[in-house]
Amino acid sequence: MIKRIVDLALRVFQWLSKSMWIPALLTRLFVGYFFFTSGWAKSHDLATFTANFASWGIPYPAFNAALSAYTEMIGGALTIAGLAMRFVSIPMVINMIVAIVSVKFKEVSSLADFANLDEPLYALVYVWLGFSGAGIISLDAVIKVIVTSAFGSPVNAPAVESASLGAQPSRLPE
Repeated sequence: MIKRIVDLALRVFQWLSKSMWIPALLTRLFVGYFFFTSGWAKSHDLATFTANFASWGIPYPAFNAALSAYTEMIGGALTIAGLAMRFVSIPMVINMIVAIVSVKFKEVSSLADFANLDEPLYALVYVWLGFSGAGIISLDAVIKVIVTSAFGSPVNAPAVESASLGAQPSRLPE
């Protein structure tokens, strides 16, 4: 009886490992949509966003407001598509770090206050996407298939962002 339960648990864990593309896809779509719409709104009201940057004491507020807004909008669109995910994650994390350091830290007086901020969570999502890649339902995966078929194994292919296929489970004991 215990062997059957263990076998069932191992099969479930193996299926979960093979299905890592599901949370990657859902996370990409949700966070990408959030940043695309947020960046869209900011880029279409740059005057107000620039005034906010000036009030926060951020240098070159017009330039930095536009940079932040377009980083969010373009980064969000690329995140939804799963295109260049590992590269896109870098400016998105930087954008969140700048927001935390230049604006949000002023509101933080304890670890609980910091844990209640949204920006560290968004930064961590992009750190995860940077490490894991966009997943198999993405343009990165399509590009990987095309490059692999044109050049053979990805090891022999030119440097191209590799789409993560999720954790590959090790062989289960018999």
